[in-house]
Parts: sequence; C-alpha cells; structure tokens
Amino acid sequence: MRRVVVLGGYGAVGREVVAGLLGHVPEVVAAGRDLAKARTVAGALPLRFDLRSDDPGRLAADAVVMCAETGNARVAEACLARGVHYVDVSASHAVLAGIEKLDGLAAGRNAAAVLSVGLAPGVTNLLAREAGGGDVEIGVLIGAGDRHGPSAVDWTLDSLAGLGESWRMRFPAPYGVRTVHRFPFSDQYTLPGRVRTGLCLDSRAMTALLPRLVPFRDLAPLRAAFRRVHIGGDGFAVAVASGGTVRSFAGRRQSRATGLAAAMVVRGLDGTPPGVHHIEDAVGPDFLPGLAAHGFELAHYDAG
Repeated sequence: MRRVVVLGGYGAVGREVVAGLLGHVPEVVAAGRDLAKARTVAGALPLRFDLRSDDPGRLAADAVVMCAETGNARVAEACLARGVHYVDVSASHAVLAGIEKLDGLAAGRNAAAVLSVGLAPGVTNLLAREAGGGDVEIGVLIGAGDRHGPSAVDWTLDSLAGLGESWRMRFPAPYGVRTVHRFPFSDQYTLPGRVRTGLCLDSRAMTALLPRLVPFRDLAPLRAAFRRVHIGGDGFAVAVASGGTVRSFAGRRQSRATGLAAAMVVRGLDGTPPGVHHIEDAVGPDFLPGLAAHGFELAHYDAG
C-alpha cells in the first residue's frame, strides 16, 4: 500500500484517518473540493476533488477512503472497477446497500471494499460479534459537546425521521443507565438476528428533547444551532447488550475513534479477501483491542 486518497480528508473524521495513516503509508492524500482546506491537513498531500462533478476514475491510489456522503456507490464502483480498494465510513443503510451490490465487481477485479467502518456501525458490529450474534440491543451515546462535522450533524437530524420507541440501557461509567431512542443506524439492518439500535446524548435533557425535535428537523435555524452550540462533553460510549451482559467501548472524541478505525482497516487491506465486506467480516479479534490501545476503554459487565 503506497498511496491512499481520503475523500473529505479535511473534515472531522477525514483528518483523523490521515493522522492514523501517516507513518504507515508513504503517500496520504487529503482530497476535497476546497483546496485551501486540504492544504491545512498536516502531513498529507492536498488534492482538489469535487465529488459532485469530478470523475473518480482519475483518482490515482491503491485505496480510497470515503469520509463524505455524496455519490458513494458511484465512487466505489469506479474504484473497484480499476482494482482500487475502497473503505466507507457512512452510517446510512441506503448508501451501504448500494455498495453491497458491487461484490461481484470487486471480487472480479481482486479488490476489497470494507463497509460499516467507524463507531456505529463499526465498533458496534465487532462488539455484537463478540457477543455471539443473535438478539442484541445496541446503544450509542454521543457527546453533545463534541465538534461533529456538518455532514454528521445533517445525517443525524435527517435520521430523526426514523426515531422510534425508547428503552433503558446500561453504559459504562460515568454514564450509567440511560434512556435511548430507537435510531436507524445501519447495524440493525446488516447484522444477523434481531437487532435494534438506539441513540442518546451525554446530556439527559438533550436526549429527552430529541423526540420533540422531529417535526422541526428540516428547519435551517435548528441545523445551524446544532453546528454552533455544543451542550455537553466530548465523551462517547457504545454498548451492546445480549444474554444479560453488556460489552462496551468508550472514550473521548467520536471522530477520532471513527478515523482511527478506518485507518486501521486500510492498513490491513492487503490481507482482506476480494469482495465487499462489512467490518466484522474483514478484521480479526485483535482489531478492537488494537483500537482501544489508542486511549479508549473496552469493558464487559452485567446488564442489570
């Protein structure tokens, strides 16, 4: 692996992907439509690339990491058709379902695409695998004070349309038992068995407010407020409950966890079989401990 292009490389997650690849890949490219912003990514080669209009077939790379949500399937197809590996951090089931259809193309070109890479989906998939599959409940606690990128904010507000029933889950200290609202993370569609995924914020008041925001989710002032106002901390936790026990992964700065996970997947691509895979079918049992070694915490405790 000599050259990796990170699309959206100057965003919150993209910068962390670049940081996780530096020192492991000779050339790391931060690409996006704003060349000036791409030039601010330390250690990366800047590249102007507009996902809305530029031809992804001209991206010279051994692997491409997609940290945006614009034309993902089109970019994936162009990469795989040329034998270029592809990694996607999207949490949208519709996006991932479109890329899953490219499995035959990837296998025929001896290229690998890895999906569900990040925190949720991603770490959640791996915790569910450790739980042995079957019926699981997944809770995602996000720090409302963390500085998420505009795309992440928009995706979260768009997804409020799928907000459903609520239940209680036990997260690791210092969070404890919290109410989570059913939320359309893609893991509930891609993991085997009966799976439901829920969201809460580190601020209990903000979590309680989420259902009331659903009718207003498309209003520009609300979206602007979520981008500018940060109420809470930058901690996060994901918890997967199954069979009376919970497995969790927690730390600070969700974007860093997602970016590091993507970088680790890229660094292992040469050993990944050709085809389209979700993360749990592309990495081994040492992946989560390796990710946790970067300052995160894995835990296993009773659900009660």
